[in-house]
Amino acid sequence: MQLIDIGVNLTHPSLVDQAPALLSRAYAAGVVQMLITGTSLAESEHALAQCRQLDESGHRLFSTAGVHPHNASSWNSETAQQLKALLNEPSVRAVGECGLDFNRDFSPRSQQEKALEGQLALAVEQQLPVFLHERDADQRLLEILRDYRDQLPAAVVHCFTGEKRALFSYLDMGLHIGITGWICDERRGTHLHPLVREIPVGRLMLETDSPFLLPRTLRPKPKNGRNEPAFLLEVLREVAAHRGETEAALAAHTTACARKFFDLPEVATPAGETER
Repeated sequence: MQLIDIGVNLTHPSLVDQAPALLSRAYAAGVVQMLITGTSLAESEHALAQCRQLDESGHRLFSTAGVHPHNASSWNSETAQQLKALLNEPSVRAVGECGLDFNRDFSPRSQQEKALEGQLALAVEQQLPVFLHERDADQRLLEILRDYRDQLPAAVVHCFTGEKRALFSYLDMGLHIGITGWICDERRGTHLHPLVREIPVGRLMLETDSPFLLPRTLRPKPKNGRNEPAFLLEVLREVAAHRGETEAALAAHTTACARKFFDLPEVATPAGETER
């Protein structure tokens, strides 16, 4: 059984020094490929560097390149040009993390929208999929996406935490959905339990969003409280339970979906790694 974690914040300070050991644990758990998330120009460059440094095969680690809505105040024409250059790198497989965050509003909403539109235009130009972030902004995000959707290869709403209305609107627009350990949170994620059944096969992908969103159902819990890609198995278990699927079936179709979405190569499971 192979898994792909489509969202790992491996450039986060809490993970950088632990990266080799963290990757070893992930591979041993059957997480055979990962997408390192770029959240700013500098972090996108760092993510690409990690792909090169930590994956000699060139088949395991890939990255996204983009400007997160929290960092949208930094968006300008120079940023766009530098980002365009990064998107030409073979290891960079998607534009993002980009989108709208009207929950925390770390950047002005007008600037968030400008940065999103600029990155969607780049995705159309480069014919790359988009890795989207959205909090409390689904209606505005949909309005902006409508002008680009027909020209985009694909787009995934990563770490979906919204309600039924938002989910169905995203699905109606042909978007993919990423599910994290949020679904394992009995305090705020139980509304996702019936909703994950509604995501069609071929449109669902799994992610940890490490080091954030440690699954609260995980036992034993790590003492450091940090999430990591090896714990994607806990997300798999929870999602499979609520979809009424076996873990093997869910792993098979979400992995196939991620591989197609990000245009990832097939990989063998080396001896010593888990083949469930």
